[in-house]
Amino acid sequence: MWESIICRRVSSILPEGVGRLSSEKILEVNDLKVYFPVTRGVMRRKVADVKAVDGVSFNVDSGETLGLVGESGCGKTTLGRSILRLIEPTAGEVRFEGQSILGLPHGKMRKLRRKMSLIFQDPYGSLNPRQTAESIVGEPLIIHGITNSKSEYLERLENLFRRVGLDPSMMNRVPHEFSGGQRQRIGIARALACDPSLIVCDEPISALDVSIQAQIINLLMELRQDSQLTYLFIAHDLSVVRHISNRIAVMYLGHIVEITDSDTLYRNPLHPYTRALLSAAPIPDPVVEETRERIFLQGDVPSPLNPPSGCPFHPRCFEATPECSRNLPELRYVGDRHEVACIRVGSSEQGTGSGE
Repeated sequence: MWESIICRRVSSILPEGVGRLSSEKILEVNDLKVYFPVTRGVMRRKVADVKAVDGVSFNVDSGETLGLVGESGCGKTTLGRSILRLIEPTAGEVRFEGQSILGLPHGKMRKLRRKMSLIFQDPYGSLNPRQTAESIVGEPLIIHGITNSKSEYLERLENLFRRVGLDPSMMNRVPHEFSGGQRQRIGIARALACDPSLIVCDEPISALDVSIQAQIINLLMELRQDSQLTYLFIAHDLSVVRHISNRIAVMYLGHIVEITDSDTLYRNPLHPYTRALLSAAPIPDPVVEETRERIFLQGDVPSPLNPPSGCPFHPRCFEATPECSRNLPELRYVGDRHEVACIRVGSSEQGTGSGE
């Protein structure tokens, strides 16, 4: 239902499409790993690692929205938070606007965070119930010393509330006086407070009603267009990601298995896991829904504590060969801006323009 609403809004917001992007890389992630140690005994001896993110690499251009999709537990949220160093990575490199950020001391990282923000998944749990909306949105302004006077502070707050579709007269209310959609708008206003250039959206609509989801998606698209924002949009709803993203990265068990532009992914998915995800996504056309091929995966997602050897997807893959259990495939180009981690997908020399 809400997809038609988004489609109408997309045409008015981006009349010539969403493909007009800067070639400047704002975010570069190289071989990022996030392991959580498992300890045992009185001495807390480490016995294993939970490999939440295991060697992820990708780039995001300025003004782009990169969608990150996958099943629950595949490492999407951990990846997003480790990029912001809310979770410290185990290894790898993250470069933001050309600067490596993993080795930065706390003071320099705090200054850099003015340009990086996070929209949380839960609009109920991410707001302090004892704070007013004014203090929630205004806290980043105070922490980073953005404003110089009380009048400038209030003026900026009023502008932020209007930008996200809230009446500034509601600033003195506390979170329980707002609806779920309004609370998420407060969270978006907080993320916008310091005029960031990159926002990590961690499933920002999954806890909202379907009718409210469309409004929040439209708001995020309008803000991106007006303020030249860059999003890393984490979600599990493929129909949502398709509407808002320029490119989409598919993640499975801590690995990115396919990454390409949105249209190509839906028109020509190459990795077996991507094809299975798309076949499970509902289509609002009963004729197409009834006649299309469905792919049912066998078994459960393996534990990141003891991932399978070789390709992480091979125990559930309907096209697996014995070689898949021995070799871990790397992302490689198979077409223009299209990368796939699967030994059964042919390679191509096209794709040198994907930002590498």
